Amino acid sequence: MTIKADRWIKKMALEHGMIEPFVESQVRTGIVSYGLSSYGYDIRVADEFKVFTNINSTVIDPKQFDPRSFVDLKADVCIVPPNSFALARTVEYFRIPRDVLTVCLGKSTYARCGIIVNVTPFEPEWEGTATLEISNTTPLPARIYANEGIAQVLFFQSDEVCLRSYADKQGKYQAQREVTLPRIDGPKA
Repeated sequence: MTIKADRWIKKMALEHGMIEPFVESQVRTGIVSYGLSSYGYDIRVADEFKVFTNINSTVIDPKQFDPRSFVDLKADVCIVPPNSFALARTVEYFRIPRDVLTVCLGKSTYARCGIIVNVTPFEPEWEGTATLEISNTTPLPARIYANEGIAQVLFFQSDEVCLRSYADKQGKYQAQREVTLPRIDGPKA
């Protein structure tokens, strides 16, 4: 696999809708940067958050997740409690080609503040907005800025297409457009 550079990302975004909306250069003055970078794309966090709370004293179970474990928030700034986390989604909608896999890493600006962003790889032929997990590892509240950079996506292109794509296996998070909680079941017929 080969990591793809900015010209390829720009071409795929503009001609094939791989990233929408697409920003052709880094936007960085007075904000956490986002947009096209040398070998990737810096994604933005939308203004929709699910902030973890333990007011219901539930057990976190990925097979039977209790949605009452979150407080929904729509705001320009999200405060993540100490030693806690929030779920959010990207502003950008992705359409990943069949011969591409992505890896997403948190931006160093947030990492230097003890804020870790976890995003799973975008598999070949996955599409949607990505659900982000934003962890505050510090003993203090942490501020997250909506519509600003949160992580960088790196694109790896194979010299051949995969045998079975995310679309082929009818992945359970295909075409998601909002913050999506964990689930075990696949798509409903």
